[in-house]
Amino acid sequence: MSARGEFSSRIGFVLAAAGSAVGLGNIWGFPTQVASNGGAAFVLIYILLAFLLAYPVLMAELIIGRATRSNMVDALSKISNGNILGKAAGVWGFVTVSLILSFYALVAGWMLSYFLQTISDMTGQESLSTWLVTSSYTRDILFCGLFLCLTASIVTGGVSKGIEKWSVRLMPALFVIIALLIIYVSTLEGAIDGWKAYLQPDFSLIFDPKLLINAMGQAFFSMSLGVGTMLVYGSYVSKKENLPTLGASVALVDIGVAILAGMLIIPAMYVALHNGIKIFTDTGVLIDGPNLIFAVLPSLFDSMGTVGVFVAFVFFALMLIAALTSSISMLEVPVAFVVESKGVNRKKAVWLLTIIIFLISSTIAFNMATLFDLVVDLTTKYSQPLLGLVLCIFAGWIWKRDQILTEIKQGNEHAEQSIFWKVWPWYVRFVCPVIIVVMFYLSIFG
Repeated sequence: MSARGEFSSRIGFVLAAAGSAVGLGNIWGFPTQVASNGGAAFVLIYILLAFLLAYPVLMAELIIGRATRSNMVDALSKISNGNILGKAAGVWGFVTVSLILSFYALVAGWMLSYFLQTISDMTGQESLSTWLVTSSYTRDILFCGLFLCLTASIVTGGVSKGIEKWSVRLMPALFVIIALLIIYVSTLEGAIDGWKAYLQPDFSLIFDPKLLINAMGQAFFSMSLGVGTMLVYGSYVSKKENLPTLGASVALVDIGVAILAGMLIIPAMYVALHNGIKIFTDTGVLIDGPNLIFAVLPSLFDSMGTVGVFVAFVFFALMLIAALTSSISMLEVPVAFVVESKGVNRKKAVWLLTIIIFLISSTIAFNMATLFDLVVDLTTKYSQPLLGLVLCIFAGWIWKRDQILTEIKQGNEHAEQSIFWKVWPWYVRFVCPVIIVVMFYLSIFG
């Protein structure tokens, strides 16, 4: 069993798992969701739903992973006693996470090119700067490939020498960068309006179905649930660890980063507004997603004069770190399967899968208008919630309850008396599936 690799420390696991959960969505999605959905009222609902919905599913993944010491395909097969449906669900997760990584790498490639553009700006290479921020097949595919190579080079190191080693360095850097940027942006004119938009709660929106769906979706996707990343990371956790508290630590770090990102992005947008930059769409909604990162904020950095180049450098370094800590966990899901089930050498498996994912990314890049949004919707809007539902069914209905308790007791012999054990088994069995089905229905037909 030791050949599989294991996280060498609790902090190593928490930072790696939180790094997996902390991605571009926390930084470009969450803040604008907050500002558009009642400010602090949305934050409260989000925190509530993160613990009512995302945490129980996160625990299902961690427990299944550690008990089976396996990749997603073999894990679901084991707890369903070899049932073909278990294997099929695992393969579905494998395919979904590979597709997510294929479009994610394209977006991360843009981050990389914008990051390098800040360096070419500092060195006065104007023609290179223009090329780096102008969309083209060459640029998109080159930087997507570079980003995937960066991800692969970390994953080849395995669990403790690759994923853990880099997560322990990158995550603290991410916190420091966000904190420094918050302090700096808060000193600028217009920031105070952003703080008001972020922190003033509009409780009249709290029962708006749209707000609830958005908060639920954000909580679910921000913890990268359903696709097996947490299951695989859970399989590398020591048997001595208390899983419920470990899972709570991951959830808290993830929520913390989302809230910090809001403290940075919303004031920054209002500083941009103060500087004459458009931050609202024609319908009066705050701009979010790629337009926020690649149009609104670069315009803000330009309006800052000389210091803007340095702020842009630090900001895109932050975005790259957030992307990288997520991409290494996504690549680890198919890698763990190919290494364990097919007996392929880790290095060979990593590069083989990286090439396959790069080919999918290139196909998306050449058919951007038709494929990009389609792949994003298929994976995050449809596949991820349904996989979360499947994991709840496996943990709540298929896997034997006494086996689950035995696994939890390894890290806490009094687990049977804990609040977690009194609530979680029936909650993941009855409540989570209903919430996910309702959320899924409303997001598609609502």
